[in-house]
Amino acid sequence: MRTLLFLLSMLSFSAAADDLRVVASNGVRASLEELAQAFIRETKHNVHIVFGLAATMKRNLEAGEEFDLAILTEAGIADLAKQGKVDAASITPIARSGVGIAIRAGSIKYRINTADDLKRTLRLARSVTWAKEGASGVYFASVVDKLGLTEELKPKLNLAASGVEVGQKIVAGEAEIGALLINEIMALPGVEVLGPLPPELQSWTVFHAGVSAGSKNAAAAKALAGYLTRPASKALFKAKGQDPE
Repeated sequence: MRTLLFLLSMLSFSAAADDLRVVASNGVRASLEELAQAFIRETKHNVHIVFGLAATMKRNLEAGEEFDLAILTEAGIADLAKQGKVDAASITPIARSGVGIAIRAGSIKYRINTADDLKRTLRLARSVTWAKEGASGVYFASVVDKLGLTEELKPKLNLAASGVEVGQKIVAGEAEIGALLINEIMALPGVEVLGPLPPELQSWTVFHAGVSAGSKNAAAAKALAGYLTRPASKALFKAKGQDPE
């Protein structure tokens, strides 16, 4: 009898556990990896996460890649909802990130407190990098243009394919400074945050979660999105360099 009850409980447990496929921007990686593990321990659901540039992830979903939950930029999730790929009622604000300047750990500390400081720093730097398709990189390119430095910086640009590559280039000495979301900089080995962009030039990337309109595990996906908004989760986002929404 005990054996039968055990088998029935195991069958019930297996039926209750879902396999969630999550597609997420690198912009939430540091916090999401840790929070997903806590969610797995608490709910026993299986969570498989694919990280990448938000723009690339969005294109993949538009092309038909299957997912249960997407965590991308606010605009990206809204666009997917318009296309009917994300359940609009499920959209949940998660966190926002500011853009910062990255340098190799222990290297010279330039001033970037004002727009003029940043302009001077970019002129002094031997080489500059950012992720050309990342949300922060696209924005920083517009900052460079606003500062009137687009043509002047071209000879010393060494653009990266991702935030991780930004860090690698800085550590290897292939770029003296880089621009990236502050929380991403904090997670890179051998790199440190010089500081945020000056207030007059700062921009915030807001990340939202959205459940796939075709998900077979919608309830579990919604539960994960909700888990990311709990007070303890918000505290972790804050500790990792993001402002919880």
